Amino acid sequence: MPSQAGGMRHDAPIVIHRLSATGGRRVVARGQILGLAYRDADVIEFLRRAGVAAPEEVLDDEAWVEWRGGRPHDYGGPDLA
Repeated sequence: MPSQAGGMRHDAPIVIHRLSATGGRRVVARGQILGLAYRDADVIEFLRRAGVAAPEEVLDDEAWVEWRGGRPHDYGGPDLA
């Protein structure tokens, strides 16, 4: 199935959305909003609380995480990952 970007769509259970107007990126797991992340450490904590085993290992795994609307690990500010 084509995605909005024209590639193949995958249904990763975790979506990290584009930068919000006020900063940060919304993190959603299986349709549930986990929070607004300002760095990778925030995403890891949200995923840990949601029960993801070894959350730091899934951030770059396309089977787990879909980064939308920007470069992965870019939160719009200084690199705080």
